[in-house]
Order: sequence, then C-alpha cells, then structure tokens
Amino acid sequence: MAPSVLQTGGFILGVVGAAALIAATAMNNWSVKDRQGDVVTSVYTYKGLWRDCETTSSGLTECRPLYGLLGFSGMFQAVRALMIVGVVLSVLGALISVFSLKCLTMNSMADSSKAKMSLTAGVMFIIAGVCGIAGASIYANQIVASFRQASYNPNYGGGYQGGMGGGMGGGMGGGMGGIPRYTFGPGLFVAWISSGVLLVAGVLKSLAFKGIMDENKSSYPGVAYKPKPQSKAEHDDPEPKREMHKYV
Repeated sequence: MAPSVLQTGGFILGVVGAAALIAATAMNNWSVKDRQGDVVTSVYTYKGLWRDCETTSSGLTECRPLYGLLGFSGMFQAVRALMIVGVVLSVLGALISVFSLKCLTMNSMADSSKAKMSLTAGVMFIIAGVCGIAGASIYANQIVASFRQASYNPNYGGGYQGGMGGGMGGGMGGGMGGIPRYTFGPGLFVAWISSGVLLVAGVLKSLAFKGIMDENKSSYPGVAYKPKPQSKAEHDDPEPKREMHKYV
C-alpha cells in the first residue's frame, strides 16, 4: 500500500478517534443504574467522570458536578488522568498529522522530515489509545466490583454506603440510600471504540513512515561516471609523447 494512502487513512482515523475520545471523556453516562428489580423505574440515574445525573420520565434532567479532588478514590482520579492524557496526545497527534501529509507542501519540506512527523503522530496516537483503553478498563473493573458487592451483600438496601468510591464522594457509583447496582454505560463503550480507532491510526502512521523512508532509499540519485573526453590524436596514440632533451 502506498505511503500516501497510509498517511491519509491514519490522519482520518486519528481525527475521528480524537473527536470520539473527547466526546467520551465529556459524556455523563459512563455507568448507569441497574433498574432490574426496582419498584420505581421513572428515574434514570447515570454517572460520568465529571457529573452525576438523574433524568425523570417527564424529561427533566438534574446533574450534580463532581467538584474537588480529595473526595474521590484513587482509581477514579487515575481514570480522569488517563483520559485527559489521551485527549491531549490525540489532539497533538492530529495536528502533527496535518503537517506530515505528503499532499501538503510547506516551504519545500523534505520527505524525510514529513516521515519523522508521521512517526511522531503515530506514536502519540498509540499512546493515546492505550491511555483510553486503560482508563475505560479501570472504570469498568470498578463497576463490576461494585455490582458484585451490591448483588451479594445481605444488607442490600439497608442503608449501607459503599460501591465504587464510597457513596457521594466516590464519583464511580455508590449511593446515599444503600448500594445501587450500576452497569456499563454508553460512554464507556465510546471510550473503548475511540481508543481502538486511535491505535489503528497510530499503526497506519507508523507504516507510512517506513514506506516513505523506503521510497527515499530506492529513489536515491546515483552518480554516473563519465570518462574524460579524449582528442583524436590521443585516441590513436594513447601513449604520451616524450620530449627528447638535447644535451650540449
């Protein structure tokens, strides 16, 4: 596959993955309350990295921002940090990808320089994808742990506060009136998918770097040897003439 095609494909996937990762980080429905077995199902509760929200059957939505840093668990803070790092790296990689495209000429930039920029963008995309997958996986692991704790706790619904982060201060589940069970929300799947797209974009950009460098090696201009032109007399008599010195 041509390096220009790999570059263009990696650029498009990188932009799409970066936009989706930003959207996933800002979404409020990373975890949704499991309403199975609940008597009242008119309230839809869901939680994200930055806000906890509730939506009634009438369409009224109320959200509570998750202020502060010290009131949340270490895992929750790690998820936030990983997602922010992934967003920053993916945006920087997308910007560098624009200038590394072969179809874009800027002050006669050499192909080797564009190849290095393409590799840099690819590495950023890969790291951003790994950060996104790690953050979403940590959050999902906490959801599973909270779900099992709420399912097998004999005091379920008896006023015990726990879950992911320990109630209102945890940010990842928990509740004030017991241990509500939470399941995976759409934001979690968007984070996984966008991170996978970024990984593919990073691989394509890295392959484009290799292809561009191989093209530069194969198209290196050779130096042709041209012998010194000779006159007809030198061609007929290649032996140099020696002058006879007369001694007096």
